[in-house]
Amino acid sequence: MSNPITNKITLNMGITIPSTIFIIITCFFAALFPEQSGAFLNVIKNFIFVNLNWVYVWAVTLFVFFLFYLMLSKYGNIKLGNNDSKPQHSFFSWIAMLFAAGMGIGLMYFSVAEPMQHFSSPVFADEDVITRTKNAQLYTFFHWGIHAWAIYGIVGLSLSYFTYRYKLPLSLRSCFYPLLKDRIQGRWGNLIDIFALCSTVFGITTTLGFGVVQINSGLVNMNVFPDTGFTYQMIIVCVLIAIAVLSAVTGVSKGIKTLSRINIVAVIFLLLFVIVVGPTSHILGSFTQGLGYYISQFVELTFNTHSYKTDELPWFYDWTILYWAWWISWAPYVGIFIAKISKGRTIRDFVAAVLIIPTLFNFIWMTVFGNSAMWIDKFKAGGALSEIAANPDVLMFSFLAYLPLSSVTSLLVILIIVIFFVTSADSGIVVMDSIATRNSSKTSKLQIVLWGAILALISLVLLNAGGLKALQTMTLITALPFSIIMILFIVSLMKALRVDYKYYQRDFSVPTNLWTADSWKDKLRQIVTFKNKSAIDLFLNTTVKEAFEELQTVLSNYEIKSKINTHKNPNRIEIEIKHDMVNNFIYGVRNESINLPEYFLNEDNLPDVDSDESFFPLSYFGDTREGYNINYFTKNELIIDVLKHYERFLKLTSEEKNVMFISSNINHKKFKKIKRQFKKSD
Repeated sequence: MSNPITNKITLNMGITIPSTIFIIITCFFAALFPEQSGAFLNVIKNFIFVNLNWVYVWAVTLFVFFLFYLMLSKYGNIKLGNNDSKPQHSFFSWIAMLFAAGMGIGLMYFSVAEPMQHFSSPVFADEDVITRTKNAQLYTFFHWGIHAWAIYGIVGLSLSYFTYRYKLPLSLRSCFYPLLKDRIQGRWGNLIDIFALCSTVFGITTTLGFGVVQINSGLVNMNVFPDTGFTYQMIIVCVLIAIAVLSAVTGVSKGIKTLSRINIVAVIFLLLFVIVVGPTSHILGSFTQGLGYYISQFVELTFNTHSYKTDELPWFYDWTILYWAWWISWAPYVGIFIAKISKGRTIRDFVAAVLIIPTLFNFIWMTVFGNSAMWIDKFKAGGALSEIAANPDVLMFSFLAYLPLSSVTSLLVILIIVIFFVTSADSGIVVMDSIATRNSSKTSKLQIVLWGAILALISLVLLNAGGLKALQTMTLITALPFSIIMILFIVSLMKALRVDYKYYQRDFSVPTNLWTADSWKDKLRQIVTFKNKSAIDLFLNTTVKEAFEELQTVLSNYEIKSKINTHKNPNRIEIEIKHDMVNNFIYGVRNESINLPEYFLNEDNLPDVDSDESFFPLSYFGDTREGYNINYFTKNELIIDVLKHYERFLKLTSEEKNVMFISSNINHKKFKKIKRQFKKSD
């Protein structure tokens, strides 16, 4: 899925220049005034988290239930691409890349730290040990489960659909096409992409910065580096970004895929090792119980705002709301990357895989490391891990020290973090270049190096100045407007899916069922001739009226009374057969119009059209069923069509089970009254 390399710069300056200016200004203040800018941004963040946390809760809830709806709905079979598209990557490679881009370093950073922090939090100090342990696992599942992946899934699915189905650029602006149409190519589209590029740079920079700190701590723990000074962090950043740039130049299909495969194998090996040498029975039992507890508490967790437990509100803001904001802020980056690797999947396959498979793996991973750490803290460490729970940089390595071969496993952890770092930076470089070039078909090696240098420079400057926290806060603030943008993605996607489904499900017009080979030239003439209003009025007053009058005459031979009604605005004519006990039979035709799109009018090889409005005769029925264009009917064909509907009407009215549909309220009451009279007479 890599773009061909060229020597020509393909950056879109309308996106790149404003984004670069904003990034430089933000990082300048974060680096030179870390405390002041951090304090200012914290005021904004705290206001949002305290007063607008419900926006995050409702938005994430909507994302989850919308994706479940799509997975189970008729839209699930729609492909992200042409109907004959095939997936570009094997299922294993696809999942491995999803996993590496979506969670990556965070799993290593928080797998021990988060459960331990929930377990040792003063907020839950009044609860017994068992309850604190169960809830620590539950909250960790909640924060790293379906809700997190639903956020990524909304952006990834929208991008995949509009890119591969609508043939639009792989850009966030494309997700607004049903709402903005061609205006996505203008300033609104640029503004959306500028937002996406800045959000991606900030999100990747802060995550990579924290990853560097953990790698540094691990190397100190193994006596490779003497301390966690800036010099050693600079070495780590330069080496790993250089590898990431090299990987990005080779392309997604080679670099990221290869690294992701290696990493998933290393992750599984480490996972199995801890299961075997750790408290095995406790791990397996707690996973089973924890999964059931998560499922049973799913709805309550989803809607819980802790409004009735005010002492838990600070914890709620600092964990759940922060996580939702963090995942949303990362969604442009992860969503674009997921879209780049998901062509050819069906919507159902996409949603099921993105929501369920990474979630289950996260649950297993968090259980193995988090529950093992809590078990060791209670039964072997004497609370030593709880005491350092607030220091996640070293917590993973401190946990491994209580297991066999700790030096080997610590080295493996560092290797995994390094690969996660490289894949995150690698995919981040690819995504940033994609946004800045508006998904150009070609890219330049110089651009790849430029984005890598920007990531390295910003990370180092902020690590040295202590400005990472301020930048992280800035990223969390941007999540609020982007959550609204994501809701608009849903509106746009549903609008497109409805059109898509109707397009491929639409059958031939009903009148074409009566066509014969003898009349094909006449039918072609009618197809390529677009009518004006007066032509359809003439059709109503001649062909339609004559057909109804002839049918009325024949019906009277069977003592069936009918009436022909004419109406204006719009012009319409109908034949009506009145009844006392059941609804009247009505078959009508009205003069209907549609507006023709501009591209249709300007296309040379389409039929000539004199006006942007075309008129046609549309049938309608007394029971409000959807009608159809009868423009191609002759008089006799129209009579046959009326008789088909009349036969259907008689068949349905002869079956008592249909009484609720064939009788209006007034007639239905009369019908029930007569039934009661018949019963009394019996």
